[in-house]
Amino acid sequence: MIKRTLLAMTAGGLLAACQPAIPDSGSINSGRGVGFGDGSFEAEQRARDAALANDSIDSAIAATTPAPADGSPEATAAETARVLAATRPGGASALNPGVTPVNASPSNPPPAAVNAVGISNENNFDAVSGQRSIQDDAARVAANRAQYEVIQPEALPERTASGPNIVAYALQSNQQIGQQIYSRIGFNKARKFERACSQYSHADQAQIAFLAAGGPEKDREGMDPDGDGFACDWDPTPFRRAAQG
Repeated sequence: MIKRTLLAMTAGGLLAACQPAIPDSGSINSGRGVGFGDGSFEAEQRARDAALANDSIDSAIAATTPAPADGSPEATAAETARVLAATRPGGASALNPGVTPVNASPSNPPPAAVNAVGISNENNFDAVSGQRSIQDDAARVAANRAQYEVIQPEALPERTASGPNIVAYALQSNQQIGQQIYSRIGFNKARKFERACSQYSHADQAQIAFLAAGGPEKDREGMDPDGDGFACDWDPTPFRRAAQG
């Protein structure tokens, strides 16, 4: 029994000696993986990110770079390379030969505006001063004032009556809409009302025709079936409100 126990212990020691060494699980880089301890992984990651960023910028510039006039692949590639070189640090001078690139600031004057047409002679002091003097301008102002005429206001002409005045009727009457003042008799009042009022595009026109035909006392056409004196839903309220201010 003792021999068997010694043999088992010996075999276990031999197996343990053959196993590879296990990294110290208590170290600061425990569980992070290979390459994290010496910083090589982080450096490679930063290099890859920078390369991807440059590739994205290059692709965006290449996609938006206008093709040369001839449209050949060689000319397009050359134009793209020129734009890429100019947009990278230290390469802006390629687009501005002889001019040192500067950042925008209040000390940088804006470019001079080029106006091929120019301003008119009337607004150009040098041109006007060559054509006439200050005394000439004073004489022109005096001549314009002499021609100025003030027209005095006059009374408005009397309006010629061409038919019933619905404004005067609205102000002279005091009944409300739907308040029966005049008697109305007959059959098919609703049908006659629709047929008569459909002839007019506006209620004012219907009221004028109603008054001209003997209204509000008479209503031969059936334009005022409720007898309030207002034909085809005409409303005197706006005229009354305007008169009241």
